[in-house]
Amino acid sequence: MGAHERDLGKTVVYQIYIKSFCDSDGDGTGDLRGITSKLDYLAYLGVDYVWITPFFPSPQRDNGYDISDYCAVDPVFGTMDDFDELVDEARRRGIGIMLDMVLCHTSSEHVWFQRALAGDERYRSYYILRDGRGSTGPGDPGEPPTNWQSAFGGSMWEWEPRLGKWYLHMHDVTQPDLNWDNPEVRAELAQVVRFWRDRGVAGFRFDVVSLISKPEVFEDAGPEGGRSLIADGPHVHEYLQELVREAGIDGMLTVGEMAATTLENCVRYTNPASHELGMVFSFHHLKVDYLNGKKWALQDPDIARLRELFATWQERMQEGHGWSALFWNNHDQPRAVTRFGGREGVGEAGGSWELAAKMLGVCAHLMQGTPYIFQGEEIGMVNAGYASIDDYRDVESHNAYRALVEAGSTPAEALHVVGERSRDNGRTPMQWTAAPGAGFTAGEPWLAIPASSALVNVAAEKGRPGSILEFYRELVRLRHELAVIADGRVCFIDPGEGAPRAIMFERWLEGEAAREAAEAGAPVRLLTVCSFDEGASSVDLPDAWRSAEQLIGNYGDVRQCGGTLALRPFEAQVLWTR
Repeated sequence: MGAHERDLGKTVVYQIYIKSFCDSDGDGTGDLRGITSKLDYLAYLGVDYVWITPFFPSPQRDNGYDISDYCAVDPVFGTMDDFDELVDEARRRGIGIMLDMVLCHTSSEHVWFQRALAGDERYRSYYILRDGRGSTGPGDPGEPPTNWQSAFGGSMWEWEPRLGKWYLHMHDVTQPDLNWDNPEVRAELAQVVRFWRDRGVAGFRFDVVSLISKPEVFEDAGPEGGRSLIADGPHVHEYLQELVREAGIDGMLTVGEMAATTLENCVRYTNPASHELGMVFSFHHLKVDYLNGKKWALQDPDIARLRELFATWQERMQEGHGWSALFWNNHDQPRAVTRFGGREGVGEAGGSWELAAKMLGVCAHLMQGTPYIFQGEEIGMVNAGYASIDDYRDVESHNAYRALVEAGSTPAEALHVVGERSRDNGRTPMQWTAAPGAGFTAGEPWLAIPASSALVNVAAEKGRPGSILEFYRELVRLRHELAVIADGRVCFIDPGEGAPRAIMFERWLEGEAAREAAEAGAPVRLLTVCSFDEGASSVDLPDAWRSAEQLIGNYGDVRQCGGTLALRPFEAQVLWTR
């Protein structure tokens, strides 16, 4: 691997959902000064970068992903001086700040869209406007131009009389998509990125960036609803290369959120020769509990499918010199520890909650790529468990609840589905202490704090041997210190019939890197085995691993290897040899 890839391999990123991380002024909403106040904690955890979700001015129809001004700070979150202080204080602790760039769409309150509504032809061309099907002329909307369905439900098209056109919105109706085919739009967005780079930002995450280049011909979609027709569009690589070049961010830490993408395109996005992105988020592995591929239909996680996806993506990204972001959680996902079986003994040592949380950490942090820790993951935060739909704030969740009830579900059934799937599960306030407000706020939190905060919180875990937090610190340390984790190659192994719900893979060094590790007494080869099974299972170890040593495990004891590795519920074991 090249030096650029090795740097990515040694890097760990922590994601902060700003509204829910730490509130410094008691208004119930997290803010920039709250993040600054917790930098010592982030340094204690050992992370290298902090990715912060949008804090720009926004009407908050989509929790800040509907931006009305790209180059300012929403007063709810603080001031530009607060941001500059955060960057400086983070840098003093060896932490880089990474910002979330939402460049696929703006808020309908953005000045560009408002000027378009006022009839300014220049700004009308900033958006994607079309006549309706069957329209008889000006003033007659006709029908939407295509049958594409928004990610939040309903048509992707909205008729706007002031425009005399339908405008495209892949997400909420208040998030009109930008027209990246317009070179003026691309120049404006490159200037936005430069603005923040020049303020000391060290990295960028690009929201749904695989959707920026729209098809040359708009046509009806099949059952998939339209996103697959738009993803990885005809000019997406060209436009990304231009953005990276014009913004001057080549070589900086960058990651793209990929919606409805393909593996082949993700290789191309992240191959260093392409000069596009450092790494990608892909989401196929977080759909293994979607019944028939539908988010709001529940099934138990398909671990065989999960294993297949990891093996395919890890090995083929490696072959193509691509690079992956490794993650289970983010602000758009339910909590993985709940999702994959950690429902018992929440807040207590030894139950499935603790074991599954640590096992998931091992699985992600030992793979090839750059691991991301989402706030609260490192202490085992769980799904919200709200008792009423009124407790949820997420627009997607409310739309889904209504749709489920209209389709025949009882309110209780619909609430159960929302409870399992809602994005608010990842957005509940960070649990710092067991006190009222969970140490997040002295006021009324914008989103209700789960009852689990009484047992699951930073104060209960920091410095306590065997806690999930201390286990995550060890995972971060190992990635920083061991070349085989940062730089090693990867190959997945079939765990066999005795462990149908296990994932097993090898990492190894070659050539000079292997020689240097061996001379230093460090691991040259690793074998990671992670069981997603709530019961016992067993793996027949390959011959080379029958006398290996344990590097780390989630049960806290030392396992002796032999021909067979008997796996306890949700067990994770990492073995090493020279």
